[in-house]
Amino acid sequence: MHVRDLTQFLRELSDNNNRPWFVMNKPRYDILREEFLALVTSLIGELGKFDPAVKYCNPKKAMFRINRDVRFAHDKSPYKTRFSAAIAPNDMRRPSKAGGPTYYLQIDGQGNLLFGAGEYMPPPGRLKALREHMVNDAPGFSKVLKNKRLKARFGTIQNEGKLQRPPKGFDADAEHIEFIKLKSFFVWTEVPLPVNAPEKLLPTLAEGLKDAWPLVEWMRGAKEPEEVTE
Repeated sequence: MHVRDLTQFLRELSDNNNRPWFVMNKPRYDILREEFLALVTSLIGELGKFDPAVKYCNPKKAMFRINRDVRFAHDKSPYKTRFSAAIAPNDMRRPSKAGGPTYYLQIDGQGNLLFGAGEYMPPPGRLKALREHMVNDAPGFSKVLKNKRLKARFGTIQNEGKLQRPPKGFDADAEHIEFIKLKSFFVWTEVPLPVNAPEKLLPTLAEGLKDAWPLVEWMRGAKEPEEVTE
């Protein structure tokens, strides 16, 4: 895709976040959106090589809308200043609401590429299931944390949002108690966009997200009670 054109458009949108400007530049947006759709479609194909569960994800449903919901927001800017997508199984439009790990990517106007995987603020039932999975499969979770490729690419699970005390029903001396206290479970990294070599964008994302696969695979093992089958 035309990376320079995209970052330029997003920078200008940041400075002119209003409907008249967007309407006037809608033809630019339409072209860039189609290019981003092509990128997401190709990325789904690459991810499906090691994670068949996302192979048939609908790329259009994976992409986030550029319109912001400003009904309850202090900031009334009508448009997001980034292009982003969340890739998950079963064509889930909002996987964080339904529960289950997702692959995420984001491009902004400052020339940054952010990507990662996991679950951000999962609903209560899903959050409890993940915490119980850490207790019931402590060795498996330890293996994920020690994975060399995941550590080299992302470091460790982000600690954004964390309880001061163990959640109800979990012992303070549990093996992974500091992770059990987390409210989100995801890894991410941010790198400069390959502006001078846009052909590297897809491989960068595919290779990077493949390094998050051990965490995604482990998280899929966390089942809520109604998911358990005989």
